[in-house]
Amino acid sequence: MGLIKEFKEFAMKGNVVDMAVGIIIGAAFGKIVGSLVSDVIMPPLGKVIGGVKFTDLKTSLGAGEPTKDAAGNLVATEVFLNYGNFLQNVFDFLIVAAAVFAMIKIMNTAKAKFEKQAAAAPP
Repeated sequence: MGLIKEFKEFAMKGNVVDMAVGIIIGAAFGKIVGSLVSDVIMPPLGKVIGGVKFTDLKTSLGAGEPTKDAAGNLVATEVFLNYGNFLQNVFDFLIVAAAVFAMIKIMNTAKAKFEKQAAAAPP
C-alpha cells in the first residue's frame, strides 16, 4: 500500500500535472503549426518559387541497387537526397520556436506588470 500511496502523491503534485497538461497542449499545438505550415504558408511560397512543393525537392545521388517488380522484371532504382522534407521540418520548427518565444515574451511582460502593480499597492 505504501508504494501506491507514494505514487499517488507523486502523480498529483502540481509540477507533474502541469507538465502533463503542457505536453498534451504542445502535441495539439504541433498539429496546428504543422497544418499552418504545410497547408497555408508553403503552397503560396511554392507558387512564388515556381509551383514547387517543398516536400518534393530532392537531388539524385546516383543509381541504387536494382530491384525486381511484381512481374519479376529487373528495375533500376535511384538514390535521392530529400532535402525538401528537411526544409519543411526546419520551417515547422522555426514557426513553433517563434510562437513559443512570443508566448513567453507576453507572459513575462504580464508578470512584470503585475509585480509592478503589487509593489506599488499600499500594504
